[in-house]
Amino acid sequence: MSLASRLLRVAARTNRGSTGLTSPRRLLFPIHTQRNAGYTTETPADAVKKEEFKVASEIPPPSGIADQINDGKTDWSKSYHGLSEQAFAKEVAEVLMAPVEPLDVEIKPDGLIYLPEIKYRRILNKAFGPGGWGLAPRTETNVGPKVVSREYALVCQGRLVAIARGEQEYFDPSGIPTATESCKSNALMRCCKDLGVASELWDPRFIREFKAKYCVEVFAEHVPTKKKKKLWRRKDQPKLGYPYQES
Repeated sequence: MSLASRLLRVAARTNRGSTGLTSPRRLLFPIHTQRNAGYTTETPADAVKKEEFKVASEIPPPSGIADQINDGKTDWSKSYHGLSEQAFAKEVAEVLMAPVEPLDVEIKPDGLIYLPEIKYRRILNKAFGPGGWGLAPRTETNVGPKVVSREYALVCQGRLVAIARGEQEYFDPSGIPTATESCKSNALMRCCKDLGVASELWDPRFIREFKAKYCVEVFAEHVPTKKKKKLWRRKDQPKLGYPYQES
């Protein structure tokens, strides 16, 4: 007689009533598995036991914390935590949206006016304090044949403020590291538009008035090719240098 058959007989005897009939009470020895033809059939007792010892990795995380990883820190490559949650304090907004200082604005030879990237960092440091803001990459660096690009998120006081993709051209593979850093600065400049920093630089009326008051368009010759063209510079800056020569 097999061991399983012996256990069944003992269980039946133990649960018999005084009348000799089997009591409706449960058996004292629950049957866990039955092995037939090479496969195993799981009983309810096994299912309960397995549920009791379920490991943490099998339990889904509570809703609402999908963007929390690394001991509770926010994964800024995916999270939108704090976006438009509330306005910054009045004193912070005044620093961010202060009128741009004309002496800080530069102009490229093609006539494009811009604010050097270090100026944006100084404004953010003044508004939030060093360490109170940062750029978090949201994608891997994309290196193309001529352009490096990467998407960044501007985070201020633990809140997502803006997302922008920075880009920078390069002409030689040895210049990729420098282009990568310039790409980050370009993304910072674009993110700062959402905070109102130097917003005048995208205002057509301001651009026209600034160029008329502070800049001058001059004829210059490209020394290597001897081609002449009109180029821009600030009035308070010296004449254009090599490879150009003002006429």
